[in-house]
Amino acid sequence: MRSRYALGALGLAMTAWGGLLLVRQPEPWRIALWLAGAVVVHDGFVAPLVMAIAALTAAVGLRPQGAARTALIVAGSLTAIALPPLLRPRGVANTTVLPLDYPRNWLLTMAAIVALTLLYTGTRAALRRAGRRH
Repeated sequence: MRSRYALGALGLAMTAWGGLLLVRQPEPWRIALWLAGAVVVHDGFVAPLVMAIAALTAAVGLRPQGAARTALIVAGSLTAIALPPLLRPRGVANTTVLPLDYPRNWLLTMAAIVALTLLYTGTRAALRRAGRRH
């Protein structure tokens, strides 16, 4: 219980620090507007999309659990973050703005998530089987 209060106090302190940094900015309304936009995008787009995907997967009988659910959340979050560079038009005038091969890097990251999830679930299954033998 003490750790919960300590984490709550730490959260409040960090919120106060962030508020102090916000009001010290030359144009704090721009940052506040950006933060409000992030809340609107999350509550108006991301959360309903996640709920729709969950409803669709449940409707077809898929109910990912544990590591699979975690992998889907991580992959979805990374995809949402990567969308702007992934959807940018090709052949931009200034090639130094987004110089990396974002589609390739996104695919490599998704492959790493799948590989690590399979490694984790395979290792857990092997450990469970080994525990049953003894």
